[in-house]
Amino acid sequence: MVTDLQKEIVATLAYFDNFRYPLTQKEIFLFLPVQCTKDTLQHELRELLLSGHVYRVQQFYSLVKDEQYASRRNEGYAKAIKLIDTGKRVAALLSHFPFVKGIAISGSLSKYFAEEGADIDLFIITSHNRVWLARTFTHLLKKLSYLFNKQHYMCMNYYIDEKELDIVEKNIFTATEIVTLMPLQGTKAFDNFFKTNNWTAKFLPNHFKRVYREKDMSSNPVKQFLEFCFRGNFGNTLDNYLMKITAKRWQQKTMSGQLNDHGYVMSMTAHKHYSKPDPTGFPIKLLAKHQEKLLQLQQLHAMKSAGEMG
Repeated sequence: MVTDLQKEIVATLAYFDNFRYPLTQKEIFLFLPVQCTKDTLQHELRELLLSGHVYRVQQFYSLVKDEQYASRRNEGYAKAIKLIDTGKRVAALLSHFPFVKGIAISGSLSKYFAEEGADIDLFIITSHNRVWLARTFTHLLKKLSYLFNKQHYMCMNYYIDEKELDIVEKNIFTATEIVTLMPLQGTKAFDNFFKTNNWTAKFLPNHFKRVYREKDMSSNPVKQFLEFCFRGNFGNTLDNYLMKITAKRWQQKTMSGQLNDHGYVMSMTAHKHYSKPDPTGFPIKLLAKHQEKLLQLQQLHAMKSAGEMG
């Protein structure tokens, strides 16, 4: 008989199996949707291994017995370490741009995993009412990066206003992405961000916020001057204008079916207080796929239980 906690362990592994990403025992504990002790988890994992519901290769647990899963994770970790060092330098550079208050690495890289040719996804906190000015300034640098084929080092996917830090979508996907953010610049900004989004504990009660030594945002005369120039009503008007023209351009990309590097139709949510990509693409498909997999696992467990009783 599979216990409730064992079902949650299997569900956690099933979620990360969508990424072919096996977990260590410590990671299973952190990503479990229910509270438990580490000793209890160890006992339940042992039972799942004996029953054949879960497999272990090296230090990694998965629903699939595949040596390549473990090799892929080890190789991805080695690549990630190098790419994170590059991300730190990129974040240090972007910290000098107007209205940038905090910078973190997000996506798979924040989970210490990178494949060949991986991007550096960045999550950026901006000054209040200056999301679109900050986005425009930083994307000017990205335009230049294309000249040197370094654009994948500056995938600035998500911008959010320092006064509107609550993430609207509250589900296991966004909770996982939030708690695994890797802040690099902006101590105060990210302290406020994690406090505002403490709802993630409902999905991941065992997960503690990682302790980072992100740097306080430093200022410089050019940054101060530009922020002074775009203060008040003039800055508000320009920020609104930039939001409208950017949203229109992205809407055209979506309507034409233009695909991004991952094969999804390019789309973006343009809001006064945040800018984010792919609002109806990957996350929704992932969650639907995860629910389908959980249903299949429930049916499999029921069949095994019926066979044991018979």
